Amino acid sequence: MSSAAAESRWHGRLGLGLLLAPAILWLGALIVLPHVDLAVLSLRERIGPRHYVPSLAQYRTFFTEPLYWHVFVRTAVMSVIATFLTLLLAFPIAWIIAKLAKGRSGSLLFILCLIPFWVSETVRTLGWMILLRESGVLPSLLVKLGITSVPVELLYHDATIMVGLVYTSLLFMLIPLISSLESLDNSLIEAAYDLGAGGFATLRTVVIPHAAPGITAGCIVVFMLTLGNYLTPTLLGGKSSQWFTEQIYNQFITRFNWEQGAALGFLLLGLSTSLVMIGLRLAGQRFGDVMRST
Repeated sequence: MSSAAAESRWHGRLGLGLLLAPAILWLGALIVLPHVDLAVLSLRERIGPRHYVPSLAQYRTFFTEPLYWHVFVRTAVMSVIATFLTLLLAFPIAWIIAKLAKGRSGSLLFILCLIPFWVSETVRTLGWMILLRESGVLPSLLVKLGITSVPVELLYHDATIMVGLVYTSLLFMLIPLISSLESLDNSLIEAAYDLGAGGFATLRTVVIPHAAPGITAGCIVVFMLTLGNYLTPTLLGGKSSQWFTEQIYNQFITRFNWEQGAALGFLLLGLSTSLVMIGLRLAGQRFGDVMRST
């Protein structure tokens, strides 16, 4: 290899390194280092003021304490249900935007879906509280319509938490679905109809297989966001929400037991990642292929 070619390759690698440096610094300072520090915290046990010993006691507490198992299983199950409901709601909306809307109407519909996310999650959740609390808009409307005799409290129920989770996650399901459906050739759908396939058969054999990477990507994002959500379950579910992130918050902020909180955080990360891998295996998808296709 000539010296000129070697120098050119060196300059190319240097330029690539300079371009990647901000991202690498960002990942290292804001993600890697905090996780390393939390890992160290989770692997020690306090035996006195400023005295610690290496220990797995924090992890053993999770497996021996029924409360943590119950809350995590509840959180995981409700997150799976919320992901499924979000998919059911987002798929027809994505289909209308990607395939049925003509011209600017598709962009307009997408903007209408995007508008609620222009404000913070706190404001959106507080809006639901104003609508659903006993003295709120919806209970008063039910009384005026004669459906209920007195205002009812619609907050602090599992169904209320589910509504909030689906609402806050909808956009993250829509984007990969729209991306996948837009790449579907309409001639494939027409060919399926020409061969005698009905609407459901076309959906099952043509549309869903083509949109599978987008469906998988959306489900992964929504499930992870829902599982790690703290604000929505706490505000809409109250103290009885029994969400796993609330347990982590209590360990860090209420009990000042950072070692136990760090251990619960890593267990949430590990268990959620395991559930995602199981879901990918059941769906017959590979994580890298899903991310590249969307």
